[in-house]
Amino acid sequence: MAKFPVTEKKEKELIAQMEQLGIKESDIEEKFIKCSSAGGQKVNKTSTGVYLKHIPTGIEVKFTKERSQGLNRFFARRVLIEKIKENLGLPTKRDKEIEKIRKKKRRNKKKVI
Repeated sequence: MAKFPVTEKKEKELIAQMEQLGIKESDIEEKFIKCSSAGGQKVNKTSTGVYLKHIPTGIEVKFTKERSQGLNRFFARRVLIEKIKENLGLPTKRDKEIEKIRKKKRRNKKKVI
């Protein structure tokens, strides 16, 4: 049975990234918090936000953007992976996007000259 309400492919990718970095579920402290966003009274009554703490590194993540607790759990783990990669000096998704933009700008400059 799936842990998160996302496609099986996305869930497998997340689990593979966690295994690759040596992140175990037992190393993650997870708490559920109340959100303050659009959604009216329902949001104020239910704890759909997620707080994660990776105990070995001390990295903390809060994610409250989605109205679904399952999605917030999934995205919080993605953010946690990115922060751990950043902490280890590994290239993150954001770094790759920045490099892609730089390469595109370099190509455009060469065409103009």
